[in-house]
Amino acid sequence: MNILSIQSDVVYGHVGNAAARFALQRLGHEVWAVPTVLLSSHAGYAKVGGESLSAELLSQIIDGLDANGWLADAMLSGYLGHRDHAGVVADAVRRVKAAGRNALYCFDPVFGDAGRAYAKPGVAEAMARELLPLADIVTPNVFELSSLTSVAIRNADDALVAAKRLGRPVVIVTSVPIADGRIGTLAVAKDEAWLASTPLLENPPHGSGDLTATLFLAHHLAKRPLRDSLAKTTASVFAVLEKSVAARSHEMLLIEHQEALVTPPESAALRIEKLG
Repeated sequence: MNILSIQSDVVYGHVGNAAARFALQRLGHEVWAVPTVLLSSHAGYAKVGGESLSAELLSQIIDGLDANGWLADAMLSGYLGHRDHAGVVADAVRRVKAAGRNALYCFDPVFGDAGRAYAKPGVAEAMARELLPLADIVTPNVFELSSLTSVAIRNADDALVAAKRLGRPVVIVTSVPIADGRIGTLAVAKDEAWLASTPLLENPPHGSGDLTATLFLAHHLAKRPLRDSLAKTTASVFAVLEKSVAARSHEMLLIEHQEALVTPPESAALRIEKLG
């Protein structure tokens, strides 16, 4: 399957398209990876080079793909470098869906985490206005979900209420607070909700949210049940993060532990429960 991925890209490390491209290819998909920003690394390092693409250039790239008949069968979007990018991404979603492929759009609203917004001014509002209504799958973390719904999220029950308020077919919520030193990922569809939890790792590398959105989209495209897609996604992400933390790596060791993407390892640390 061909997947159009529009999000940040970095030369060093594995966040944004630098995580999504490889993971999707490893799972057998073709990926048209379009950068919204192109940087030397993620912004957590002392020095970062690069810049955001203009909305005009982003649009020209989409036009070129469209003109050659290369629009994809599914679409994923993440970090946007400017609020004007949202309109370009929304136009791409409409084009892909209009092509008659029953294409799915996975919207990862990457604009903040850990209690703060880090996207450029106006990006979050543009995402909510232009991209959220088009999404088949939405994958916010708890900060982003709370910002989009004005619901304070203290636990999984709060996250479930907020996820339903988004009104989209499938919502995946990451970094859900869980007691006893654990952290959760919540999957919510029309008539079911599942919570996966794993031990909370100390100082995990960046990119876990990007990888979660990517892997869940891949499993959903394979028409797996919601519970199975959640379980496989969480198992893979936790395995990569756990190995990366053990190696004291500042980046996800995605290449070294790529087999975890294809064959999610079984782990007693992973718990899955159904929510009412």
